[in-house]
Amino acid sequence: MARYTQRLIMSTFEQMLAEMPFDKITVSALVKRCDISPNTFYYHYQDIYALLNAFLESRFGQYTQCDYLAEKGWRTATKEMLADCKRSEKLIYHIYNSLSRDVLERYVFTITDDVFYRQVKRAAAEQHSAATDARLHEIAGICRYAFLGFFLKFLWNRMDDDIDKSVDSLGELFAGFVENAVKTHRKDTAGLNL
Repeated sequence: MARYTQRLIMSTFEQMLAEMPFDKITVSALVKRCDISPNTFYYHYQDIYALLNAFLESRFGQYTQCDYLAEKGWRTATKEMLADCKRSEKLIYHIYNSLSRDVLERYVFTITDDVFYRQVKRAAAEQHSAATDARLHEIAGICRYAFLGFFLKFLWNRMDDDIDKSVDSLGELFAGFVENAVKTHRKDTAGLNL
């Protein structure tokens, strides 16, 4: 029964997001549409923001799972995620154009942390780099910030960018940057002044 109720809340929330901005969705309107009590909602979710986070994870979390990324690669996963966003354009913009746009931005920023760290760590291993774990996290952090900027630009451009072309271009930039950043770690210890 609990799973049924969670699915009901989630699907109703998704329907409402397709119809109206996130800021206009209230717990009272949601529970009325679900025909459940507010206590039932609060049993499953702390508040509407917890529901939004759970929704984003259920909708887009698959693209960052280790198995999925290992099979598809981050470029393919990114292309599929952006295509999914484009198919749900109204819903995404109802979140993004709300006062809670930072929830979407933070979600993308958070889920990409491990993705880029794994990519950087693999590149360092391939180059037999002596880069420290802290250094690898710094390099991955730069990639993560760049990816967030890339994603925001995609939204600003009303999702009109050619997904394949733009992701491939970003991938080439990342590959060059990561390769160079991992290599230059040896120079850093030699006292490179920038």
